[in-house]
Amino acid sequence: MVESNVTCWRGFVFLGFSSFRELQLLLFVLFLSLYLVTITSNVFIIIVIRLDSHLHTPMYLFLSFLSFSETCYTLGIIPRMLSGLVMGGQAISFMGCATQMFFSASWACTNCFLLSVMGFDRYVAICAPLHYASRMNPTVCAQLVGTSFLSGYLFGLGMTLVIFRLSFCSSHEIQHFFCDTPPVLSLACGDTRLSELGILILSLLVLLVSFFLISVSYAYILVAILRIPSAEGRRKAFSTCASHLTVVVIHYGCASFMYLRPKASYSLERDQLIAVTYTVATPLLNPIVYSLRNRAVQTALRNAFRGSLLGKG
Repeated sequence: MVESNVTCWRGFVFLGFSSFRELQLLLFVLFLSLYLVTITSNVFIIIVIRLDSHLHTPMYLFLSFLSFSETCYTLGIIPRMLSGLVMGGQAISFMGCATQMFFSASWACTNCFLLSVMGFDRYVAICAPLHYASRMNPTVCAQLVGTSFLSGYLFGLGMTLVIFRLSFCSSHEIQHFFCDTPPVLSLACGDTRLSELGILILSLLVLLVSFFLISVSYAYILVAILRIPSAEGRRKAFSTCASHLTVVVIHYGCASFMYLRPKASYSLERDQLIAVTYTVATPLLNPIVYSLRNRAVQTALRNAFRGSLLGKG
């Protein structure tokens, strides 16, 4: 049990889903099930891409890193949330909260940049197919992935520093299940307008710049597809982008609604429920969408499943 006189500078307490006490067991079972499916699916995608030689292309290389990033993102958030549903309000140190915010923000930003890279990959594949192998060679792919991760860490560090340069003196109770920027910022005392502006600018840079790059890639892709004379050719070209485009719409829709709103529209209890969407549901959509919409991944999954059955036999 956390003592009520714990000072804010020493740490915080997650209230989690305390307003849904009668539903906490149900929520625990639901979130645990989704979490296990998410982890299993993403890890399985990584393994299948690694083992199937037909998937050793830049497109699936980027997909495997996206699955890895989503897995790390959920590992930093969901286990503590599940523990809170069972044990009630949980304490977290000041440094622990800053660390969780850094890693969750870093992986979230990395996901945005990886989606941009995947859009660029589709652009080269459709608009310059004859030069695809030379332009998307292993060195370029490694540089694009490395830049995505490095950029994600830098933006995550920037967001964390903007928040934790403040003083916290009003309360130590976080109306949330992890150290996200809006609920932690709401506990700061003094004038927080500069920090709010800093978070908004960083969020705009990550979301709008990466989304702009994706939009430019798809503008060129659309022009190239419309120039294909046959309807079947256009359908096949578009089908190679459908999975990525679906993930982009869902990912950016949730992130933009959460981080690009004015402060006046924040509601901590409502936002906590919205946060479940991008911390529990969205990471699950990546393997599901690619498994359901991508024939190459479907074939690889069937082969892996068939091989495991033969191995047991």
